[in-house]
Amino acid sequence: MKQYSEACDQNRDPILSVICREFANSRRILEIGSGTGQHAVYFARQLPHLAWQPSDVASSHASINAWRAEAGLDNVAAPLELDVLQDDWPATRYDGVFSANTCHIMSWQAVRAMFSGVGEVLEAGGIFCLYGPFNYHGGYTSESNARFDAFLKSRDPDSGIRDFEQLDRLAGEHGLQFRHDHEMPVNNRLLVWSKRQRN
Repeated sequence: MKQYSEACDQNRDPILSVICREFANSRRILEIGSGTGQHAVYFARQLPHLAWQPSDVASSHASINAWRAEAGLDNVAAPLELDVLQDDWPATRYDGVFSANTCHIMSWQAVRAMFSGVGEVLEAGGIFCLYGPFNYHGGYTSESNARFDAFLKSRDPDSGIRDFEQLDRLAGEHGLQFRHDHEMPVNNRLLVWSKRQRN
């Protein structure tokens, strides 16, 4: 029932070092694609000022709930069922959204749906942190990322490493303004946008 991802253990501290600053003034975080649930409980334990809301498709909920039960934290809610292409997004508004290793396993249609949803649920001034591998100007940042992209597309031709420039244009269409591009280990990045303040 409780699933384990080695990658989550390997990347959690580098991610934490960034989101502890980016979410310093946040209180309510929606995590999109919580997967095993490891990130949710780890970040909620390390950042107790945050109320962490996991979300994923229904098949992931058993593992998320198993990690929640073991952690016994008051600031990790029960997971929401969220398929970015099919489900209604939460009516709740958040001042932070986090997602890790999602864009490259989604179709472009799903990526567009995710950015649209983030633009809806984020409060003005809220922060969107997106972790994973990204391309720049249509090029790979490493040979390992090129191999990884080929592997992804061999499994699903609609998936693959996304270009930062395309994501940033998409973010702008949904009221998000680029803030930071943090370099992370193993050829990953953590991209940060904020929701524009209303005039």
